[in-house]
Amino acid sequence: MKTEIVKINRERFTEEELEFAARCLREGKLVAFPTETVYGLGGNAFDATASARIYEAKGRPSDNPLIVHIAETEALKELAEDVPESAYRLAEAFWPGPLTMILKKSDKVPKTTTGGLDTVAVRMPSDEIAAALIRLSGIYVAAPSANASGRPSTTKAEHVIEDLDGKIDVIIDGGASAIGLESTIVDLTGEVPLILRPGYISAEQLAEVLGEVQFDEAVLKRSASENVVAKAPGMKYRHYAPKAPLYIVEGKSEEVIRFINTEAVKHAAEGRIVGILATEETKKYYTGGMVFCAGKRADAETIAAGLFDTLRSFDETGVGVIYSESFADNPLGTAIMNRLLKAAGYHIIHPNEDGEH
Repeated sequence: MKTEIVKINRERFTEEELEFAARCLREGKLVAFPTETVYGLGGNAFDATASARIYEAKGRPSDNPLIVHIAETEALKELAEDVPESAYRLAEAFWPGPLTMILKKSDKVPKTTTGGLDTVAVRMPSDEIAAALIRLSGIYVAAPSANASGRPSTTKAEHVIEDLDGKIDVIIDGGASAIGLESTIVDLTGEVPLILRPGYISAEQLAEVLGEVQFDEAVLKRSASENVVAKAPGMKYRHYAPKAPLYIVEGKSEEVIRFINTEAVKHAAEGRIVGILATEETKKYYTGGMVFCAGKRADAETIAAGLFDTLRSFDETGVGVIYSESFADNPLGTAIMNRLLKAAGYHIIHPNEDGEH
């Protein structure tokens, strides 16, 4: 299959530039497109064959639900049943934007789209290209992240090309995603709203609208949850992983740096290059290995935006192992650590003051 690349300047684009991709979606074909969070791999949400093609192109397990992307809040009435009043309050506060809601699905949504579940995940992206594409297509667009399953999510078109070229019909190159982490997912089907995936919209922001809100216990665990039912993307399987083994090192900054520097020397003696995921504040303290900077600790949004790109950059270097600093448990830090823990397969190291663990 030949994949068509359509480059769009988001500062000045016309709907005519998107018409080819919109037509492909209407015809049941697959289109990768930018959103404010990460790039999505889109297909017709009501077309079971298109949804099946998404799973096939990504190599994604079929019990991992897809998120349906919409352009108008009115779509909830067609996609879901018994839509709670809380959904409309959240929509008014955060849509369009990086928030996904889990609702009881309508009969129109095939279970190939929902991973076999009786619930549907819905969000309205704020990205201008994504919004225009959905409106032009005239359909609801099921779209997980546009990456090979298990790999770091895609925040640039070149990432999508690396993973999916020749496997899908169209890739829209609209530049880098602004946020860089997937949407917050909140489940509204129970008595208390549950956060199934942390993201840019924090628990505190949700609580301001909903009152009580809780994290699903699987979200805050620091171990793999292979036996859980995947009510939302990213809950069950290992995700975001670079090719080399990744370890998160937690502790006081000086202990973390000392440990990683010691490991870099050990691995170098055995002929392996160590990759180091650092920040602007700490990168100068590493004396060995190959250091990549994800962003500034003083500005967590830069780390969120740079995390997946940094993880992919290690793949181009041939490093044998990667050590990453941990990140603070502020609202956005929770989302960053959620992705990093999955990328590392929950491998965490706590060095002591002697640099041992």
